[in-house]
Amino acid sequence: MDITDRIARRQTRTREGGLILDRGPLNPAVHLSEPVGRGPVLERLLDVLDPVFRDRLPDDVAVYGPKGTGKSAVVSALLAALNDQIGRRRQPIGTTTRAGSAEGSVGFVRVDAYRATSEFRFYHTLLNAVADDPVPERGVGTETLRDRLRDHFDTPKRRAVVAVDHVSDAEDVTVADVRRWLTPVEDSVSLALVGRSVPPSWEDETIHVPAYRQHALVDVLTARASQALENGVLRHGQARRIAEWAGGDAHDALAAAFGAADAADRADADRIRASDVDAGMDAVPDDCVHVGRVLALPENRQRVLATLLDLDGPATVDEAATAIADRSDLTASTVKRFLYELAEADVLERVAASDADGTGRRPSRVETRFPTLVFRRLYDGG
Repeated sequence: MDITDRIARRQTRTREGGLILDRGPLNPAVHLSEPVGRGPVLERLLDVLDPVFRDRLPDDVAVYGPKGTGKSAVVSALLAALNDQIGRRRQPIGTTTRAGSAEGSVGFVRVDAYRATSEFRFYHTLLNAVADDPVPERGVGTETLRDRLRDHFDTPKRRAVVAVDHVSDAEDVTVADVRRWLTPVEDSVSLALVGRSVPPSWEDETIHVPAYRQHALVDVLTARASQALENGVLRHGQARRIAEWAGGDAHDALAAAFGAADAADRADADRIRASDVDAGMDAVPDDCVHVGRVLALPENRQRVLATLLDLDGPATVDEAATAIADRSDLTASTVKRFLYELAEADVLERVAASDADGTGRRPSRVETRFPTLVFRRLYDGG
């Protein structure tokens, strides 16, 4: 962070008050330009990508490991830095002159499968990254985008490393989908898959990213907190407690720290208290779903989740659907369908209602499987 950024943060603090300077660094879905504590992984990834420094495409690679190990952070930061330093200058989509117009270096693109859940969205994201001309959201079809992508890479001098993140985690996108979508340009791209496991048929390079050790996770928390909060707001002992509780998962640790800071800020406290840490951790369920996945849902699904969090006490699915419908422009049947879909996607969990009498079909209710304080604040735009 440079001096200008630091001054701007202080100005924000003076204008708005509170102990939070910038929520972004504590947001588990935000990747910093300089990841903390992942030097060895970065070096291994650079070893695989080494051919790009000689203007050649590297082998495909799968970067895998549990949730919250910094896979996305390392890949995002490295690809952005490589694009800045050696990436090819982007060319307009409509360019028809092939010889002599490309510089002959490799570009770098990250596609998030949480958001690029269809062939159209995949091509749209990829084209927006490699071409200067913005791609229309409407008025073009998948076939048109496929042809534009093929035209763009229709020269040996135009190549790219395409990192596709969260493939193994996204319900709508499989490795086979990605392979098929890249078929028109397969000779011009290298694929980097980022997910929790190696695909069964994978025969190329692999890089395993283990869970953070506790001391490394404390470093992640303190480094991010130093950018997000006033000095001394999150104490070292509290960071250590959160890291121990998170068990090596940076996503859950950051979500808990985010929630703790938010709870303290809403209480007008001048620092994070033990009760705030408890609140932050309590808002992160076991086997937590990545908040980035929830924030990538369609707006109407996010609205249903936000309203669900506002309900007083547990309710059956039918009761929740009716209550949410009363507070929105959706019908109860639509809300109920959304709740079931979200449960099938593991964003919610269906459990038997505690007041079931044991006769007939037992009613169920839904419980959240995502960090609620983080989602609530980010959904509200805070």
